Amino acid sequence: MARVAAMQPGWNLGNTFDAIPDETSWGNPPTTQAMLHYVRSQGYNSIRIPITWSNHHGPAPDYTLDAAWLSRVRQVVDWSLAEGFSVMINLHHDSWQWINGYPGDRTTVMNRYNALWRQLAGTFRDYSQKLVFESINEPQFTGTSGDSESDQVLNELNTAFVRLVRASGGGNATRLLVLPTLYTSSEQARLDALTGTFNQLHDPNLAATVHFYGWWPFSANIAGGTRYDSNVESDLVSGFDRVYNTFVSRGIPVIVGEWALLAYDYTRPGIIERGEFLKFIEAVGYNARIRKLTTMLWDAGSFLERNALRWRDQGIYEMMKASWTMRSGTASSDQVYLPRSGTITARTLTLNLNGTSFQGLRQGGTNLANGADYTVSGNTLTLTAAALTRLAGNRAYGVNATIEARFSQGAPWQISVITSDPPTQAAATGTTSSFSIPTQFRGDQLATMEAKYADGSPAGPANWTSYKEFWASFQPDYTANTIILKPEFFAEVNDGRVTLTFHFWSGTKITYYITKSGATVTGSTT
Repeated sequence: MARVAAMQPGWNLGNTFDAIPDETSWGNPPTTQAMLHYVRSQGYNSIRIPITWSNHHGPAPDYTLDAAWLSRVRQVVDWSLAEGFSVMINLHHDSWQWINGYPGDRTTVMNRYNALWRQLAGTFRDYSQKLVFESINEPQFTGTSGDSESDQVLNELNTAFVRLVRASGGGNATRLLVLPTLYTSSEQARLDALTGTFNQLHDPNLAATVHFYGWWPFSANIAGGTRYDSNVESDLVSGFDRVYNTFVSRGIPVIVGEWALLAYDYTRPGIIERGEFLKFIEAVGYNARIRKLTTMLWDAGSFLERNALRWRDQGIYEMMKASWTMRSGTASSDQVYLPRSGTITARTLTLNLNGTSFQGLRQGGTNLANGADYTVSGNTLTLTAAALTRLAGNRAYGVNATIEARFSQGAPWQISVITSDPPTQAAATGTTSSFSIPTQFRGDQLATMEAKYADGSPAGPANWTSYKEFWASFQPDYTANTIILKPEFFAEVNDGRVTLTFHFWSGTKITYYITKSGATVTGSTT
């Protein structure tokens, strides 16, 4: 428990040594000592180095690891340990490349699995106890009758891993070993199955691991899951409760080996609204901390800009950092929308104090005046008409000003004052492989899109919901003033008319109509 507690917080060197076939194949630069030093300087105490070995070893029966690849992995492990990190290495995408076939070919897969871990155990046998081994990433299997049989199959692999590493002696006799649940899921049945493995092994130096990417509709922005709401909160709390009650309460530590939101990616802006993500970050940090869970951020390049050695969004990092030791206050939104013309009226936000006390508002280095610029009644913050009129300035479309709500502790809460008018759209023609709706956004931002047939039933992919998946089915292009409907959307749309409803963050909803006939698509506002 103490060793895992000392690993909090952790960071993943994602899409790097797990990339296929090589370290830089998925767009990240080569790992440097300077990068590792920076991450360590930012308060991270552990680093998970996911590694895919499939393309880096020889044939049966020895499956000899490629010397150059192993040497490079060892170099980065050495650098990381020298920085003071605890380090976790694993078999990563091997899980779905060949380990998943274990039920149908137990001898071949087990021989390969054992050969890789035997070599890794030998290579790192006398390394510091701050080096940790994780058996398999996100285990999954083909050819079983279902999850119960897959649990049994995973038990065989986890058990073989522990016994092999322990038998290699040296530092491996007591090294911390990390065992995943099936799919690294926190469902109770999966936790119970892994509990059986722990009971079977009677090994005091084991930890459990699960992954956490949040409530799926919110994590992917589908089915209207645009906000951090009670569904997201309940999913988070119940999942962390289960792992605490199953393992931590019994003295078995838990590492949340990956966490983030699935669709959060700097290359696909707008899927996850920033303020809603900040609420999620704050809640993950708090709920993990009070349950003594160690969390390891999944970062494949979305958080740390590895070439420049800076956080892509400093405010997101600050919220994460604060969550390691304390709570932060948030609010119902980080956006206040004002019209382009006409009289500006007062606006209210609900404060989520999270045990803090509200201290005031600030713009840059200037404090706003309580009473003249804002008032607070209970957890209701009101921005006065006079303050908003001043902050809006010339009321150009977009963000006119940014202010901060400050609390007694934790990260400040940024609030953008935005001028917008209802977006406008125009008629369009195109094909199922290339169709865009001309859209003047006029300062507003797209939240989600609904698609329905004339009878009101959902149209397009995921036809159990009218709300389509952001970026998979549709994508705003604010520079080109268009909303793109993807070929993947049309692939599951019947011929005929479909009513689209675009929901914007200002609260505006706009209706648009498309008609599909074979590969031809026409669009109209009426």
